[in-house]
Amino acid sequence: QVQLVESGGGLVQAGGSQRLSCGASGKIFSITTMGWYRQAPGSQRELVATITERTTTKYADSLKGRFTISRDHAKSAVYLQMNSLKPEDTAVYYCNAVDWGSNIYWGQGTQVTVSS
Repeated sequence: QVQLVESGGGLVQAGGSQRLSCGASGKIFSITTMGWYRQAPGSQRELVATITERTTTKYADSLKGRFTISRDHAKSAVYLQMNSLKPEDTAVYYCNAVDWGSNIYWGQGTQVTVSS
C-alpha cells in the first residue's frame, strides 16, 4: 500500500503562483509514476501532469507552459508549480501514484481557489 498526503493548497489571486507538494509513504519502492489530477465542481477529474521514475513528464495540453511537475525520489515526493493561475484553475487537486502492479493510489486532495 502507498499513502499520499498533499499540501500547499489555498486561496490565490489570478495571475499568482502556488506550489503543491505530495509526500508518499508505505511501499514507496514500488511507485513508478506519480502525478496530479484535479476536479472542479460539477466536472470530472482530469489529468494535470504525470512524471515517471525516469522523470519523463506529461501535461494536459491546456496547462503546458504554466504548470511544472517535478519529483524528488529521495523524499518520495512530487510537486506541482502553478504559475499565472486563472479562476478556471480552481479545483481540488489530487496527488496520484501508480505502482509496479498498476495499482492506483490517491491522496485526499487539496483545494486550490483562484480569485479574480
